[in-house]
Amino acid sequence: MRREFKLPDVGEGLTEAEIVRWHVKAGDTVKVNQIVVEIETAKSIVELPIPWDGVVAGLMAEEGDTIDVGVAIIAVDTAEEGGTGVPSGAATPAQATDDVAALADDMVPKPPAEGAVEPGAHGSPAPKEERQAVLVGYGVKTGATKRRPRKQPAPGVAANPVANPSRVEVDGPPAPAPSPSPAASPAPVPALASTVPAETPATPGRVAVLAKPPVRKLAKDLGVDLASLTGTGPQGSITRDDVHAAAQAPAEEPAAAATPALREERLPVKGVRKATAQAMVTSAFTAPHVTEFLQVDMTGTMEAVRRLRAMPDFAEIKVSPLLLVSKAVLTAVRRHPLINSAWDEQAGEIVVKHYVNLGIAAATPRGLLVPNVKDAQGLSLPALAGALAQLTETARAGRTQPAEMSGGTITISNVGVFGVDTGTPIINPGEAAILAVGQIRDMPWVVDGELAVRKVTTLSLSFDHRIVDGELGSLFLADVGAMLEDPLRMLAWS
Repeated sequence: MRREFKLPDVGEGLTEAEIVRWHVKAGDTVKVNQIVVEIETAKSIVELPIPWDGVVAGLMAEEGDTIDVGVAIIAVDTAEEGGTGVPSGAATPAQATDDVAALADDMVPKPPAEGAVEPGAHGSPAPKEERQAVLVGYGVKTGATKRRPRKQPAPGVAANPVANPSRVEVDGPPAPAPSPSPAASPAPVPALASTVPAETPATPGRVAVLAKPPVRKLAKDLGVDLASLTGTGPQGSITRDDVHAAAQAPAEEPAAAATPALREERLPVKGVRKATAQAMVTSAFTAPHVTEFLQVDMTGTMEAVRRLRAMPDFAEIKVSPLLLVSKAVLTAVRRHPLINSAWDEQAGEIVVKHYVNLGIAAATPRGLLVPNVKDAQGLSLPALAGALAQLTETARAGRTQPAEMSGGTITISNVGVFGVDTGTPIINPGEAAILAVGQIRDMPWVVDGELAVRKVTTLSLSFDHRIVDGELGSLFLADVGAMLEDPLRMLAWS
């Protein structure tokens, strides 16, 4: 029974996906829950299992194709109900064994019968009843083995009577033909043997060329491809004049190949790039953005990071300044809940969320991903560090699932890892704010009235001005900056 597996919606409201990689091909045997394909949708790679046992009948989409949800992508032949468990059209083990034996038997020509003469001559014995070679999986039938009728040569071209004994063609079951009269019955011949003219080898994908041996040698000496020429001789054959004309023609193609360096390149908009573009356009033209900036002395934070790395609780966990930035954001959200909300246009309401799904923008080889740590507000500092490390590792490996990128409430973008001081980040759709952190570098700073060299960074906060006004945005940004200057405030305000 043939079944078609349709592309499912692996996320909420997804409409399409790109075929990234097939793990199977036509003819492969598959088991229930075996991974057969990887797709990219909603900015993530998802592995899809097959729900049936069977044999792959065909792939209905190529790698790189973008397919709508609900469209069939693979066909599988499954065992019929009440059957033997073998897919429809496949041979049973015993039948397959018989077929292989028949093929092996027919591959060896049998000696002619007593008194046999040249096939087709008067007095040749009638063909005996024997097994006929067929393809495995199509059964075995008993019948007269008949010689396949030869193709008639083209008019004016003599067929080469010499067969090439080193070439064997495997043919399917012979087409039914009228029963020959006893006088003209051919002698039994091997079902798999056929002759190939010496001058026109049956090479797949190559066009037969009509040319005499001296002309072929001339073309080889002059480096001319006969298949690219149009013959002017009888029946379209190629003459010596055709070869000379091709050899003396100006080399136009090599000159055209030497084109200047590529000036333009077109890249398909799909996958991560397409999803990111749609999200950013939606956000930029829906939510009125306001961005504020704040320079922060990070010297205290860098010292805290150094001390945390030396603690046993963080021995197996990567500790970076991003950990304390995340903790500062979570603490500031608790002090200013409205910054962690969303605008519901249809209901005409602001949805304040008393949980924090903290999004972290991650640059990957496939583009920018923003997975989030679920319920980050309840995690201890070591647990938060572990969650951030796992989130980043999964994103860079391209294994982030759609569920891990949905439901974010506020986001941090660490542009400092690219050597950038600051930027104006665009809010993720469905959120009210995003914080960008620039690079931390040595800068002159006034400390207690004196000039000193300190570790300084720039914070930039973009927020939706429908929800967050200038006062709330400024208070939130100032609190984050204060906690990064003096990490002890995180403990006091938590």
